[in-house]
Amino acid sequence: MQAKKRYLILVSAGACLVLLFYLGGLQLPAARSRHGRSRIEQPWPHYSDPLQVFLPWDQTDTEEYNLHISPRQKRDVNRSVYKSKRCRMDSCFDFSPCQKNGFKVYVYPQQKGEKISESYQNILSIIEGSRFYTSDPGQACLFVLSVDTLDRDQLSPQYVHNLKTKVQSLPLWNDGRNHLIFNLYSGTWPDYTEDLGFDIGQAMLAKASISTENFRPSFDVSIPLFSKEHPRTGGERGYLKYNTIPPFRKYMLVFKGKRYLTGIGSDARNALYHVHNGEDVVLLTTCKHGKDWQKHKDARCDKDNAEYDKFDYKEMLHNSTFCLVPRGRRLGSFRFLEALQAACVPVMLSNGWELPFSEIIDWNTAAVIGDERLLLQIPTTVHSIHQDKILSLRQQTQFLWEAYFSSVEKIVLTTLEIIQDRVLEHGSRSSLMWNSHPGGLFALPQYSGYLGDFPFYYATLVYLFSWPFWFLNIDSVGSCLPAEKNDEAIKSNKGGRNSLFLLFQIIVLWNCDKPLPAKHRWPATSVPVIVIEGENKVMSSRFLPYENILTDAVLSLDEDTVLSTTEVDFAFTVWQSFPERIVGYPARSHFWDSNKERWGYTSKWTNDYSMVLTGAAMFHRYYHYLYTHYLPTSLKNMVDQLANCEDILMNFLVSAVTKLPPIKVTQKKQYKETMMGQSSRASRWADPDHFAQRQTCMNKFASWFGTMPLIHSQMRLDPVLFKDQVSILRKKYRDIERL
Repeated sequence: MQAKKRYLILVSAGACLVLLFYLGGLQLPAARSRHGRSRIEQPWPHYSDPLQVFLPWDQTDTEEYNLHISPRQKRDVNRSVYKSKRCRMDSCFDFSPCQKNGFKVYVYPQQKGEKISESYQNILSIIEGSRFYTSDPGQACLFVLSVDTLDRDQLSPQYVHNLKTKVQSLPLWNDGRNHLIFNLYSGTWPDYTEDLGFDIGQAMLAKASISTENFRPSFDVSIPLFSKEHPRTGGERGYLKYNTIPPFRKYMLVFKGKRYLTGIGSDARNALYHVHNGEDVVLLTTCKHGKDWQKHKDARCDKDNAEYDKFDYKEMLHNSTFCLVPRGRRLGSFRFLEALQAACVPVMLSNGWELPFSEIIDWNTAAVIGDERLLLQIPTTVHSIHQDKILSLRQQTQFLWEAYFSSVEKIVLTTLEIIQDRVLEHGSRSSLMWNSHPGGLFALPQYSGYLGDFPFYYATLVYLFSWPFWFLNIDSVGSCLPAEKNDEAIKSNKGGRNSLFLLFQIIVLWNCDKPLPAKHRWPATSVPVIVIEGENKVMSSRFLPYENILTDAVLSLDEDTVLSTTEVDFAFTVWQSFPERIVGYPARSHFWDSNKERWGYTSKWTNDYSMVLTGAAMFHRYYHYLYTHYLPTSLKNMVDQLANCEDILMNFLVSAVTKLPPIKVTQKKQYKETMMGQSSRASRWADPDHFAQRQTCMNKFASWFGTMPLIHSQMRLDPVLFKDQVSILRKKYRDIERL
């Protein structure tokens, strides 16, 4: 008995010693050298993470491996997804090249024979065509890989092998510092972890289906999951055509999708049948996916599949007030973008998902954030939302869809703009700019950080039109007309009894090769006349954001345009109510030529129009800045080479921003004859080549925008009291009526 006790004591002591050695709590005395002095030995390195089962890195996510690893090992895999989990902009990003050269993005050259998906090729092409792109890595602030990182599911045909080696061999990799990695899919069956299969180092992630646990705030960017069919540019507009009140539709809540019988999947999807009633709440799942679904089907599959086939998904989507967006294999789902476009308020049911662009978008204004654990309460919750709130939510879904999600281009550019705001923090956009029309892509913070300097936010400012808004710029583009013709234009527009107090200054852009007339040849005016000589003598120079333009309102005039002061005054009165639009006189229109399968341009005077030419139009000076800094160099070069179409391009830009047509105002009856009179422009308008060039411009511009942004309108605004039966002497704009 005593021997047995001694044996147990020895075994226990030995176990304790082994445990102490393992935990590093006991140190052996240092061994002595031959000379009797102690030899200092380096202790074994202490690793916080336990050793993993040794397998090649590209086999750790196979089905056989995942079925035999323990829950603890699965957690360890998740922890090791991002080894630089504490990375933030101030610790893992070098700001110095950005401060020196601005926010420039470099795309690595593509290697011959390298497999790349169409979706990733679209992303790279969009970056290379953006204003951020630089071909010089020495000028770059941000680097984007040319190897395809979008699909890191090992079972996918788009999976790129040996990615770790390819990335580590890049000469500018620098442990991922100042690099951006795009990813849509990560992990594989059955666990679908967020592991990309290689060490991203200090790189930022633009990732779909990213969890809040792994998301590094203000460092990574959560992007939406989009399909390979998602439009590259442009994209369809949202489906909310009218502000219908009440905003209720045929169905209150709908969903149609897969139910997962094996592997990881949403438990909420498996429980949807509890709240499905087949009437106003239609939540459908099917087991029919995968090659061997029948082998795993359960008792409910046949009934669920039969119910699933009764309903058409698109009909449900377009006729429902709320759309359920539960997680699938991963946290994100295609249902998210589908709901946004359909103006179906998303009901998010994916706990732990970092919603797309959460850093800038207030999703509480466009979606209902649910809890998977409270599925049974979802129908009651959505039924309790007031119709005013529903209408507001639906309207916001349409804004967000068109501003940030309708195309791959908008998703990519939004990602870059978010990072730019972090890098240039002093010039970052406010939450209001991101979450209200026209959105952050068109409200460039480099122009101004003050909302009142933009034409979009006047309705939110209580001091609307309370300061130099009442002044007016006349921007006249001079050409090679005789000096007396330029004198005529200035004299006729310098201001009369009605509008003299509105005029702030006259700017003449001299784009002619002939020398400027002598000072005594210029007419005397009550306001300063500033003459700017165009350096490059190109058409786009008329829309440069000159520092001399000090007022918000700009009246742009061609050198041969003659308007009365009454007409200018009325146009300015109209513009005050529509400061985000082009307001003016000469109107043109576009049409689709089905025979030639291209867009056409017409100058016929018809009932509708889609453009107001900038030869006699008023617009906000911000559009000078947007034209110069937002539009690509290729389009501006085309305009300059043709010496034509700059007015069409400005109309494309403003309509793309506002999603609205320009506004035509009534002009004197002989305006058409005046514009077509004996001037340098008369021959150009009748020139077939000039007209053909404008047709070509229309199609080139539509191709770049990815859609036709121009919108037809039949609205023509007449002066106040124009139709009233009052004395002509009492009418404010009687000259327009008389003419």
